[in-house]
Order: sequence, then C-alpha cells, then structure tokens
Amino acid sequence: MKRIFIALKIDPVTKLSGILHSLKSLAAEDKITWVNPVNIHLTIAFLGDTEEDRIKIAGLMLKRACSGFGEFTFTLKGAGLFKNIRDPRVIWIGIENSEMLLRLNEKIVTGLKDTGFRVEERPFKPHITLGRIKLLKNPEILKSALDKYGEDEIQKVNVKEVILFESILRPVGPIYKPIGWFTLSR
Repeated sequence: MKRIFIALKIDPVTKLSGILHSLKSLAAEDKITWVNPVNIHLTIAFLGDTEEDRIKIAGLMLKRACSGFGEFTFTLKGAGLFKNIRDPRVIWIGIENSEMLLRLNEKIVTGLKDTGFRVEERPFKPHITLGRIKLLKNPEILKSALDKYGEDEIQKVNVKEVILFESILRPVGPIYKPIGWFTLSR
C-alpha cells in the first residue's frame, strides 16, 4: 500500500523562490511547515493509501488520459491564505484561469471515477501550497505581505507531463517520490 497523488511538478524560478524566501523570513517566529522547493507541485487528485494493483490501474488510466492531450502553459498569479485571516491554514500561490488545466483535471478525475477510484467532490481550486500554518502570531503581517502579490504574475509553467507520486511521510517533512511519468503528447 502506498499513499499516492497525481500532480504537475513546478520548478520554481527566481520570483517564486524569492517569494518563498521572503515569506519564510517574515514569519520566522511563527509555526509554519514550509514546502521544500523541490516538492512544489500542483495536485490534480489525491488518492491516499492505495493497493499496488490499483496503482497500476491508475497508471494505465493516466497513460490513456494524457495521450493526445498535448502540452500547454499556465501562469502562477497572486497569493493568499486558505481558510481565512481569522483561522489561516495554508499559504498558497494562485493559478490564472487556464481552460487547458481545467480540461486536464476533468479528464483525469473522470478517468479515476470510471476505474473505480473515489475522488473528492469539491470543485477543483488549482493552487500551489507554500506552507501549512500551525500557529501565526500576527496574521495581519503575513496577509499584508501576501497582498503585495495580489494580482502579480509570478511564473509561467510549461506542462509536458503528469506525474504519479508516492508521498512518504517523515517527521522532517514528506518525500514525494515519482512512480510514473505520463507525457502529454499530441
């Protein structure tokens, strides 16, 4: 049994790396679990603990879903907090509306459902998680910093493949191990 998810790998360039560094410095006194830059990704679907035979089925479905889809680009834009300022939980970077990203998500989620996987029913809100908040002494300071990036274009992301990851939980932070790569070929 492996804890798995389907995602797009994001390689942070200068601006995204700078934002992460700046936020970490600003919130140095707070209890935030920051995402390691090598682990930055956009989750398409989280499948959780999955048997080996089901992982193979997910892989076959992803091969079909990605074949013929084609490469595309989307833009990281803006920043904010999930839940809300009074109860902040996640620091995120937003995604500018991308029809291709929404179509890819729909194709993969439909494929998962058709092959018997249970998938979250809530609407897809594409974002990049930068940190998970445990305790924030002054949320207004962090919110003010995030507001600076409100509508900023942060980075273009070229999507050439979808990756099936295993998430290995460790006390020092998770390891995301790729277990399948699926090219978005035409």
